Amino acid sequence: MQIELVDKEDYTELLGVWEASVRATHDFLKEEDIALLKPLILGQYFDAVELRCVRDKDGKIVGFSGTAKGKLEMLFVLPKNRRQGIGSLLCNHAIHNLRVTEVDVNEQNQKAFVFYKHIGFRTIGRSPVDGQGKPFPLLHMKLGEILSEAADK
Repeated sequence: MQIELVDKEDYTELLGVWEASVRATHDFLKEEDIALLKPLILGQYFDAVELRCVRDKDGKIVGFSGTAKGKLEMLFVLPKNRRQGIGSLLCNHAIHNLRVTEVDVNEQNQKAFVFYKHIGFRTIGRSPVDGQGKPFPLLHMKLGEILSEAADK
């Protein structure tokens, strides 16, 4: 597996990966929530982050990440390609190559929470609403080793 930069012409394919992943992992979202998010993601959110992807042998995108200012803003993998190391590869690349130290995760998405905890992130705070002000609490996480370094100073 190899990590590649994403081009703007990949955005429609990324949106398909995002939607399939969200439908498989974000069961707390309603259909109207997904419908409201799709144009925002395509029209604004993709342009606000640095995007990387992993493709399968046929060149199809199977997972992607988006980072900005030391934060992992997006990490999505097609449901059929989960548990193959794609999310870990993208997350570790973001940490080691893009200086990511933070991530927010929906509190209701326990599998994602456990994944980030396994990577080394620790919860440092909680917001009762998401970025759109919806009642989907976010857990704010930071790499554990970064917390240790800060405590040593």
